[in-house]
Amino acid sequence: MTAYKPLTAILGPTNTGKTHLAVERMLARRSGMIGLPLRLLAREIYDRVVKEKGYRATALVTGEEKIVPPGARYFICTVEAMPLGFEAAFVAVDEIQLAADPERGHVFTDRLLHARGTEETMLLGAPTMRPVVQHLVPDADIVTRERFSTLSYGGPSKLARLPRRSAIVAFSSDSVYALAELMRRQRGGAAVVMGALSPRTRNSQVELYQSGEVDYLIATDAIGMGLNMDVEHVAFAEREKFDGRRRRALFPHEIGQIAGRAGRFRQDGTFGETGQVRPFESELIAAVENHAFMPIDQVQWRNSALDLRSLDGLLTSLSRSSRDPVLRRTRETIDELSLAQLARDTSIQDLGRSPAGTEMLWDVCRIPDFRKVSLDAHVRLVNQILTHLRSPNGRIPNDAMAAQFDRLDKTGGDVHVLSQRLAQVRTWAYVAHRGDWAEEADVWRERAREVEDRLSDALHDHLTQRFVDRRTAALVKGLRADKSLETDMAEDGAVKVEGHTVGHLEGLLFRADTEGSALEARALRQAAEKALRPEISRRLGSLAKAPAGDLIIEPDGKIRWNAWRVAQLAPGPATHKPEVMLTGGELAAAETRERARQNVQMRIHEKIARKLSPLVTLLNEDRAGDLSGLARGLAFRIAENGGAIPRRDVDAEVRHLSPQERRALRELGIRIGEFALFMPAMIKPEPAGLAALLRAVKSGAPSEMFLPAAGLMSVPADARFSAADYAASGFQACGPRVVRIDMLERLADTIREARDKDSKGAFELSPSMTSVLGCSVQDLRGVLGALGYRRIKKGLDPEKAQGERWARRRAHRPPMAQQPAPVADTPFAALAKLKPALPERRTQRKPRRKAAK
Repeated sequence: MTAYKPLTAILGPTNTGKTHLAVERMLARRSGMIGLPLRLLAREIYDRVVKEKGYRATALVTGEEKIVPPGARYFICTVEAMPLGFEAAFVAVDEIQLAADPERGHVFTDRLLHARGTEETMLLGAPTMRPVVQHLVPDADIVTRERFSTLSYGGPSKLARLPRRSAIVAFSSDSVYALAELMRRQRGGAAVVMGALSPRTRNSQVELYQSGEVDYLIATDAIGMGLNMDVEHVAFAEREKFDGRRRRALFPHEIGQIAGRAGRFRQDGTFGETGQVRPFESELIAAVENHAFMPIDQVQWRNSALDLRSLDGLLTSLSRSSRDPVLRRTRETIDELSLAQLARDTSIQDLGRSPAGTEMLWDVCRIPDFRKVSLDAHVRLVNQILTHLRSPNGRIPNDAMAAQFDRLDKTGGDVHVLSQRLAQVRTWAYVAHRGDWAEEADVWRERAREVEDRLSDALHDHLTQRFVDRRTAALVKGLRADKSLETDMAEDGAVKVEGHTVGHLEGLLFRADTEGSALEARALRQAAEKALRPEISRRLGSLAKAPAGDLIIEPDGKIRWNAWRVAQLAPGPATHKPEVMLTGGELAAAETRERARQNVQMRIHEKIARKLSPLVTLLNEDRAGDLSGLARGLAFRIAENGGAIPRRDVDAEVRHLSPQERRALRELGIRIGEFALFMPAMIKPEPAGLAALLRAVKSGAPSEMFLPAAGLMSVPADARFSAADYAASGFQACGPRVVRIDMLERLADTIREARDKDSKGAFELSPSMTSVLGCSVQDLRGVLGALGYRRIKKGLDPEKAQGERWARRRAHRPPMAQQPAPVADTPFAALAKLKPALPERRTQRKPRRKAAK
């Protein structure tokens, strides 16, 4: 066992076990005290000592928290709160290199010079303190310890590619929160550790990381002060920090202190920077890897032998400099600045004329600025407390303390608001722990602890909700461990994996309940693959046996089965024979999916053949083969045009049909109307909608489908659609309107009735005609013009039909050359091209009789 002298300086880089050694040495003595740089670290060591020595033997002393049982023998403290009046057998001061810190350095220097144990003293710090220790404490025995593991440079890395168990370091709360938000989106979440957190919040956040629930830690330089966590890589997201007065670049030894937290005991660690940070220089990398930094040649110092007899004497003693060149007079700190500002007040000057008043004034000015507000705001708080202490009561009254804690005892608000409340609670906890400042100080110490605990729990919950996706983290953890995931699926299709709702199974398609990062999507997909493959395979097996009656073709081309959309129509070899593509089911075997797809396609073809039976019959060679050439060609053209064709396009063929051919066409469901040849059965809403959908699917654009709403007799013409698109829905283009074919025939009946009453075969426009078409008078004129009629007499009012007369236009029928060319790759193409030998018709023009005079 190593024998240590009464005064020993243990110097070495991080991960050399200095703090662990000091605690072991302290616990081997009858009493002891250790000063630590952070309240968080003090709480960690306190919990450890309590486990070994018990609660009654252990005291915790920080600015905001004092747990001092009667007869306590081991004091765990922050350096500023070390009770130097306690005579301990063992005394240790940790991280003595902080003596060079501009803000707190003078306190560490004072402890280095004056904190001593009656039996043993240990000064713990970095090797850079060797010259200072040798100069200021020449009788100290310096022991150098080597790092247990190797620290090496890992190079720059983007946040999305950082290795697991990484700590990302930034130097402001805003930067820490921004990084945590980014890591949540990219890597599932991160824990947050900052010096400003309460021990309770910090411990809860560290537990998130240590338990493996999250693999990343976002922290300030607080992790460089001995906080023990399983960190394998440290990534710097910033290379500058605000030191209380200005923003400056990190010193090499500060980078080394933080980077050294990578690796624990014998496990090697790495450090680097994120992609947004300027790369480290080779000289800096070598210095960090070899722990070789410029020695510290000066430390901060402030006179601790203060003259408290008067305010002037206090100010003079505070400003005194040291003659030792190693001891550099520290810049004015917050307590000095507060004192100087208060000293301008004449009432404060009166208070400072007595030793008791001067001591009270100095004690109040030393309240830490936990809130990190402006000097004026901090001085106002100090003056407020001082006013109470100067009152006749000499204490802060209970109602004043209650008002402060009532104002702060609220768990609402976001992370920033809760952090601000916690900082203010720390201030009033500091006040409550000064036993002579508040009435019933014990009550307010307990109230401060309760409020801090509530706010700490609320802050931890908010941090976790904001920066940790627990569902994704649990999934990733389970998948990484390759364990069987517990899966449950509700009747509504909600899928839970390990108790977390991950999405819904809709038919054969799994929809993840997330719009987040790629990590979330990947984790959910992998979890679904493991959990849902058996269920999807079972559903595909049932679909492969489903009858046609269980399948429903929806208006948008989707195919529904058991209330689920399981497939989609796609272009096929013929309009009435589309292909079927399954929606989802990729998690099952390929052959299972194909069997289900083939069955669905076969059943859908059966449904189409049944619902479009008249149209499909025209395309069936066995049924249409009995027709003669002329009738067969007409049937083919009607079928190819979607079930109807304008009469004017085939009028020549129609006029030469024999009675037998007309009868044969009628038996096939074709009606020869005044304005169109059509199939009345195909105009009904259900077959018309299906035929329109199939034409749109064949064109590759199911969303571009012509299908007017039910009940409309006509709609405005749309240039995007062809005559066949109109015909498939039972409509025909007539000038400015597209009219339902059965309404056209009704219009023909109306016109015929009107012509029969007129000796010259003309007719007058009537409201019944616009009613039949559901259009304006102006549109009616356009429709009639397109149908081969002309106006022979204007009406009295252009806006009304009254008195307006029309008659059929002469020689309206277009020549056969204007007919659309038939489709060449069908069985009836050759027949459709045949030109019938039309017999010559001789007509004798009767001589016109002269009108009688």
